[in-house]
Amino acid sequence: MEKEINQIDKDLLNEVSNLENIEKGAYNIRKNGQGIERKVTENVDIKTKTDKPGIDIYVKENTKFEFIHIPVIITESGLNDLVYNDFYIGKNANVIIVAGCGIHNDHHKDSQHDGIHRFFLEEGAKVKYIEKHYGEGDGEGKRILNPVTEVYLKAGSSMEMESSQIKGVDSTIRETKGELEANTNFVVSEKIMTHGKQFAKTIFDVQLNGENASTHVTSRSVATDSSEQLFVSKIYGNDKCFAHSECDAIVKDKAKVTATPEITANDVEANLIHEAAIGKIAGEQLIKLMTLGLSEKEAEEEIINGFLR
Repeated sequence: MEKEINQIDKDLLNEVSNLENIEKGAYNIRKNGQGIERKVTENVDIKTKTDKPGIDIYVKENTKFEFIHIPVIITESGLNDLVYNDFYIGKNANVIIVAGCGIHNDHHKDSQHDGIHRFFLEEGAKVKYIEKHYGEGDGEGKRILNPVTEVYLKAGSSMEMESSQIKGVDSTIRETKGELEANTNFVVSEKIMTHGKQFAKTIFDVQLNGENASTHVTSRSVATDSSEQLFVSKIYGNDKCFAHSECDAIVKDKAKVTATPEITANDVEANLIHEAAIGKIAGEQLIKLMTLGLSEKEAEEEIINGFLR
C-alpha cells in the first residue's frame, strides 16, 4: 500500500478509516477520483463499474464478520469527485463496512466529493456501516461533502449505520433513504459538529413497507460560531411498524439549528414517534465542572465531547 500513499494520505486515512485495520479484510482506496489500491477476499469481491465511476461490492451468503474498507481521500484542490458504489449483501451474511472521505485542501479552489452508496441486503443479512467525514488544510478553498445512502432491506435483514462529521467540512448535504420489508430493522446514529460559517443539512426518508419493520434514527449535533444546521426527518409507516426519530442539538454563539419532523401513518397499526431538543449548554453543567477546577472553555469542551461521544 506504500506505492501511491504519502504522509498526508496516511493521515487522512487514519482519520476516516483507521489505516492499521484496512488490510485486515477486503478494501478499495480511492484518491483524487481514481482507485489506487484494492484487495478482495474469498467471500468479498470488488469490481470496477463499466458505465460510471464507482465500484460494485459482492458479499457471498453466510459470510460472517468480515471487514470491508472503502475510504476516499482528496488532496487535489479544485477537484469535483462523483462516485457510485453498490453493495450486494448475500443471504445471512454479517459484515462490517467502513467508508468515509477525507479532504486536504491548501489552496483557493473548492474540493468536493459526492458519494452515492446503495445497499441491497438479502434475507437475514446484517450490516454495520461506519461512515466518517473529515476536512483539513489552510487554503481558502472549501471542503464539500455530499453523501447519499440508499438502503433496501429484504425480509429479516438489518442494518446499523454510524455517521459522523468530525471537523473541517465547510458544506454538506447528507441524504439517507430506506425501504424496509417485513421484520427488518434500520438503525441510524449521526453526529455532526459545525463551526465558523459551515453549513450542514441532513435528510432522512424511510419507508416502512413491511409488517414489523422498524427504524430508530438519532441525530446529535453541535453548532457554534455562525454555522447553520438543518435536520429533516421523513418517516412513512405503510404497515404495522415502529419508528423513533430523535434530534438533539447544542447551539452556541450565533449558530442556528432547525429540526423539521414529518411522520406519516398510512396504516392504523403504524407507531411513529419524533422527538427534538435544541438548546444551549445548561449553566448548571458548566458550574459543576468548573468547581472541579476546569476553566469555562474547558468545561464547555468537556460537555460537547461527552454529548457527541
